[in-house]
Amino acid sequence: QVQPVESGGGLVQAGGSLRLSCAASGGTFSSYAMGWFRQAPGKEREFVATITWSTGDTYYGDSVKGRFTISKDNAKNTVYLQMNSLKPEDTAVYYCAADSQSKWYDFNSWGQGTQVTVSS
Repeated sequence: QVQPVESGGGLVQAGGSLRLSCAASGGTFSSYAMGWFRQAPGKEREFVATITWSTGDTYYGDSVKGRFTISKDNAKNTVYLQMNSLKPEDTAVYYCAADSQSKWYDFNSWGQGTQVTVSS
């Protein structure tokens, strides 16, 4: 099974920016959509953004609208999450996930996550 692999996390000051990448390990993504999610310590996993491979349709969680942008590069089979105006409450492990063509937005293939820490 193709696995998402995240990269690009790190430590940044509040107001700064980071760009996360999600590439495929072990093949090519054949999913309908890709998603970014995050989980902070002691909190439930939170939806961040999704994008479809074919049409580029995007959806965002309310807490990141206007600050984060999800994008894709079909040729590189890679999805990105550009995070601007970062806040300390954006600190979390960020996960990339893929759904399947048979179950849209049922994300069942997950990466190992990348840590994003925003200092105040």
